[in-house]
Amino acid sequence: MKKTSTRLADGRELVYYDTRHHTPRDAVDRRPLALEPPGATAAEIRRDPLLGDSVAIASHRQGRTHLPPADECPLCPSRDGRLSEIPAADYDVVVFENRFPSLAGPTGRCEVVCFTSDHHASFADLDEDRAALVLDVWTDRTAELAVLRQVEQVYCFENRGAEIGVTLGHPHGQIYAYPFVTPRTAQMLRSAAAHRERTGRNLFDDVVAREVAEGTRVVIGADHWVAFVPYAAHWPYEVHLYPRRRVPDLRALDDAARAEFPGVYLELLRRFDRLFGAGQAPTPYVSAWHQAPYRAAGRAAFGLHLELFTIRRAVGKLKHLAGSESGMSVFINDVPPETAARRLREAASG
Repeated sequence: MKKTSTRLADGRELVYYDTRHHTPRDAVDRRPLALEPPGATAAEIRRDPLLGDSVAIASHRQGRTHLPPADECPLCPSRDGRLSEIPAADYDVVVFENRFPSLAGPTGRCEVVCFTSDHHASFADLDEDRAALVLDVWTDRTAELAVLRQVEQVYCFENRGAEIGVTLGHPHGQIYAYPFVTPRTAQMLRSAAAHRERTGRNLFDDVVAREVAEGTRVVIGADHWVAFVPYAAHWPYEVHLYPRRRVPDLRALDDAARAEFPGVYLELLRRFDRLFGAGQAPTPYVSAWHQAPYRAAGRAAFGLHLELFTIRRAVGKLKHLAGSESGMSVFINDVPPETAARRLREAASG
């Protein structure tokens, strides 16, 4: 992997990641963007006194680009006289600081990850070499952001589909570097600590062991990864992907797990797209890496995993959060997890 760092016209960092080491990366951002002084774009973090949650207040995001046509996409390469966020005429994978970040400066950092220069592709269309490069990029960014003093946790994720709320159709994901431990991760750490106190065992290990032993919710069982619909799935079709050897974050994956990941992950995404039959719009989904916070107690016992889910519950029907979910965080799932797992097994390639 070749890594080339440069700066956009307004001072934001952009990093090219290439599989070919001889690829020149000397294109200059020629847009007339004003150079932003350090800290000019910042979000405010406020803490909810009742729930203890941190909320980012980022009013500057109101003006961000929203679902532009393909010929105006800011994530496509700069070519044919049109200038975009990526100065090069082509690229493999690119990461850059978000122009409209939810977190910036002392409140963290937000990055955009473009998986391919092909506007009309999706992650599921990538080959295994490109998917492996994306995994390397996620790992590299996790390592780079870990050394920032203000960062406590790194979250790599992809939102796909207008139904999910994406504002750009180009295949891309994001990375949030939080200055705090997120509420969801904090709850996992509390549950793991309570489980250890009660049983003397690791919660993440026991969750995986239970799913493997029961088998009814396992979707893919590979040598180094296992994918399953969780026993108490929140979403109609939800899969959790764990390395069989527990590690706290992406940096700790061994070579065998890294080599096997692209094939397993691409197969999962392709099954999601086949769930609702031919002729349907691509399945909207959220794909999210859960990594251990850097300085939290219980870090060593945390289990890295990816959670993949769709809000589509049937053809032409979406799972909207109703009063119970939005108001009280009590989910009601219309699809039994065992049924979801069976359908995802039936959607296997070949």
